[in-house]
Amino acid sequence: MDPLYSKAHIRESLNPQPSAPDDDMLWLAAGQPDLVARVRAFASTVRRTPAAVLVPLVEREAGWTVLLTQRAATLKDHAGQVSFPGGRIEPQDESPWRAALREAHEEIGLSESFVEFAGFLPDHWVGTGFRVTPAVAFVNPLFELRIATEEVHDVFEVPLQVILDSANHKSRMMQLEDMTIEVWDIPYGDRVVWGATAGMLHTFRRMLMAGPMPAAP
Repeated sequence: MDPLYSKAHIRESLNPQPSAPDDDMLWLAAGQPDLVARVRAFASTVRRTPAAVLVPLVEREAGWTVLLTQRAATLKDHAGQVSFPGGRIEPQDESPWRAALREAHEEIGLSESFVEFAGFLPDHWVGTGFRVTPAVAFVNPLFELRIATEEVHDVFEVPLQVILDSANHKSRMMQLEDMTIEVWDIPYGDRVVWGATAGMLHTFRRMLMAGPMPAAP
């Protein structure tokens, strides 16, 4: 396996703890340092309900895949969008990690016995008012799913190599108040990963590529 995709390198590239309270939304200003202060100022003015998603990396023989869901068209928020399993953090959840595991089990029937913690991506703010903590996990490919069809229309996997290939990240500009911010779409087949989900994957790619490249065994 390419050392870039080793469990050790993935773990070392991620954050061991969730983001600090003032660090959300900074993914929007990645590579745009002049926007950081303005993004922080804007973030302080909006509602940010705590939420968590699971970013499942499935360990297939041909290499890692990223497991994604397509949300049901009848949902109030993010209907029909491609997303990670997840939702708001409830009072009984001990941590964002536990919330992500609970939501993944409720939405797609993924048992935590097949899931191994890897680390966190920076928190992401979404326009519907959620501050989302992405928890990355390694998933044993022997898992079985039980889809909650009232929430999830479909589940599919994308090779991690496709996600990491910058040629597959299509840039576009988004207007946020008086700020023009670069965001990314990731087409795959007849689907397009966009919004916060694409932002999380772009952040994941940036974190994997940021540190020293691991040496080949």
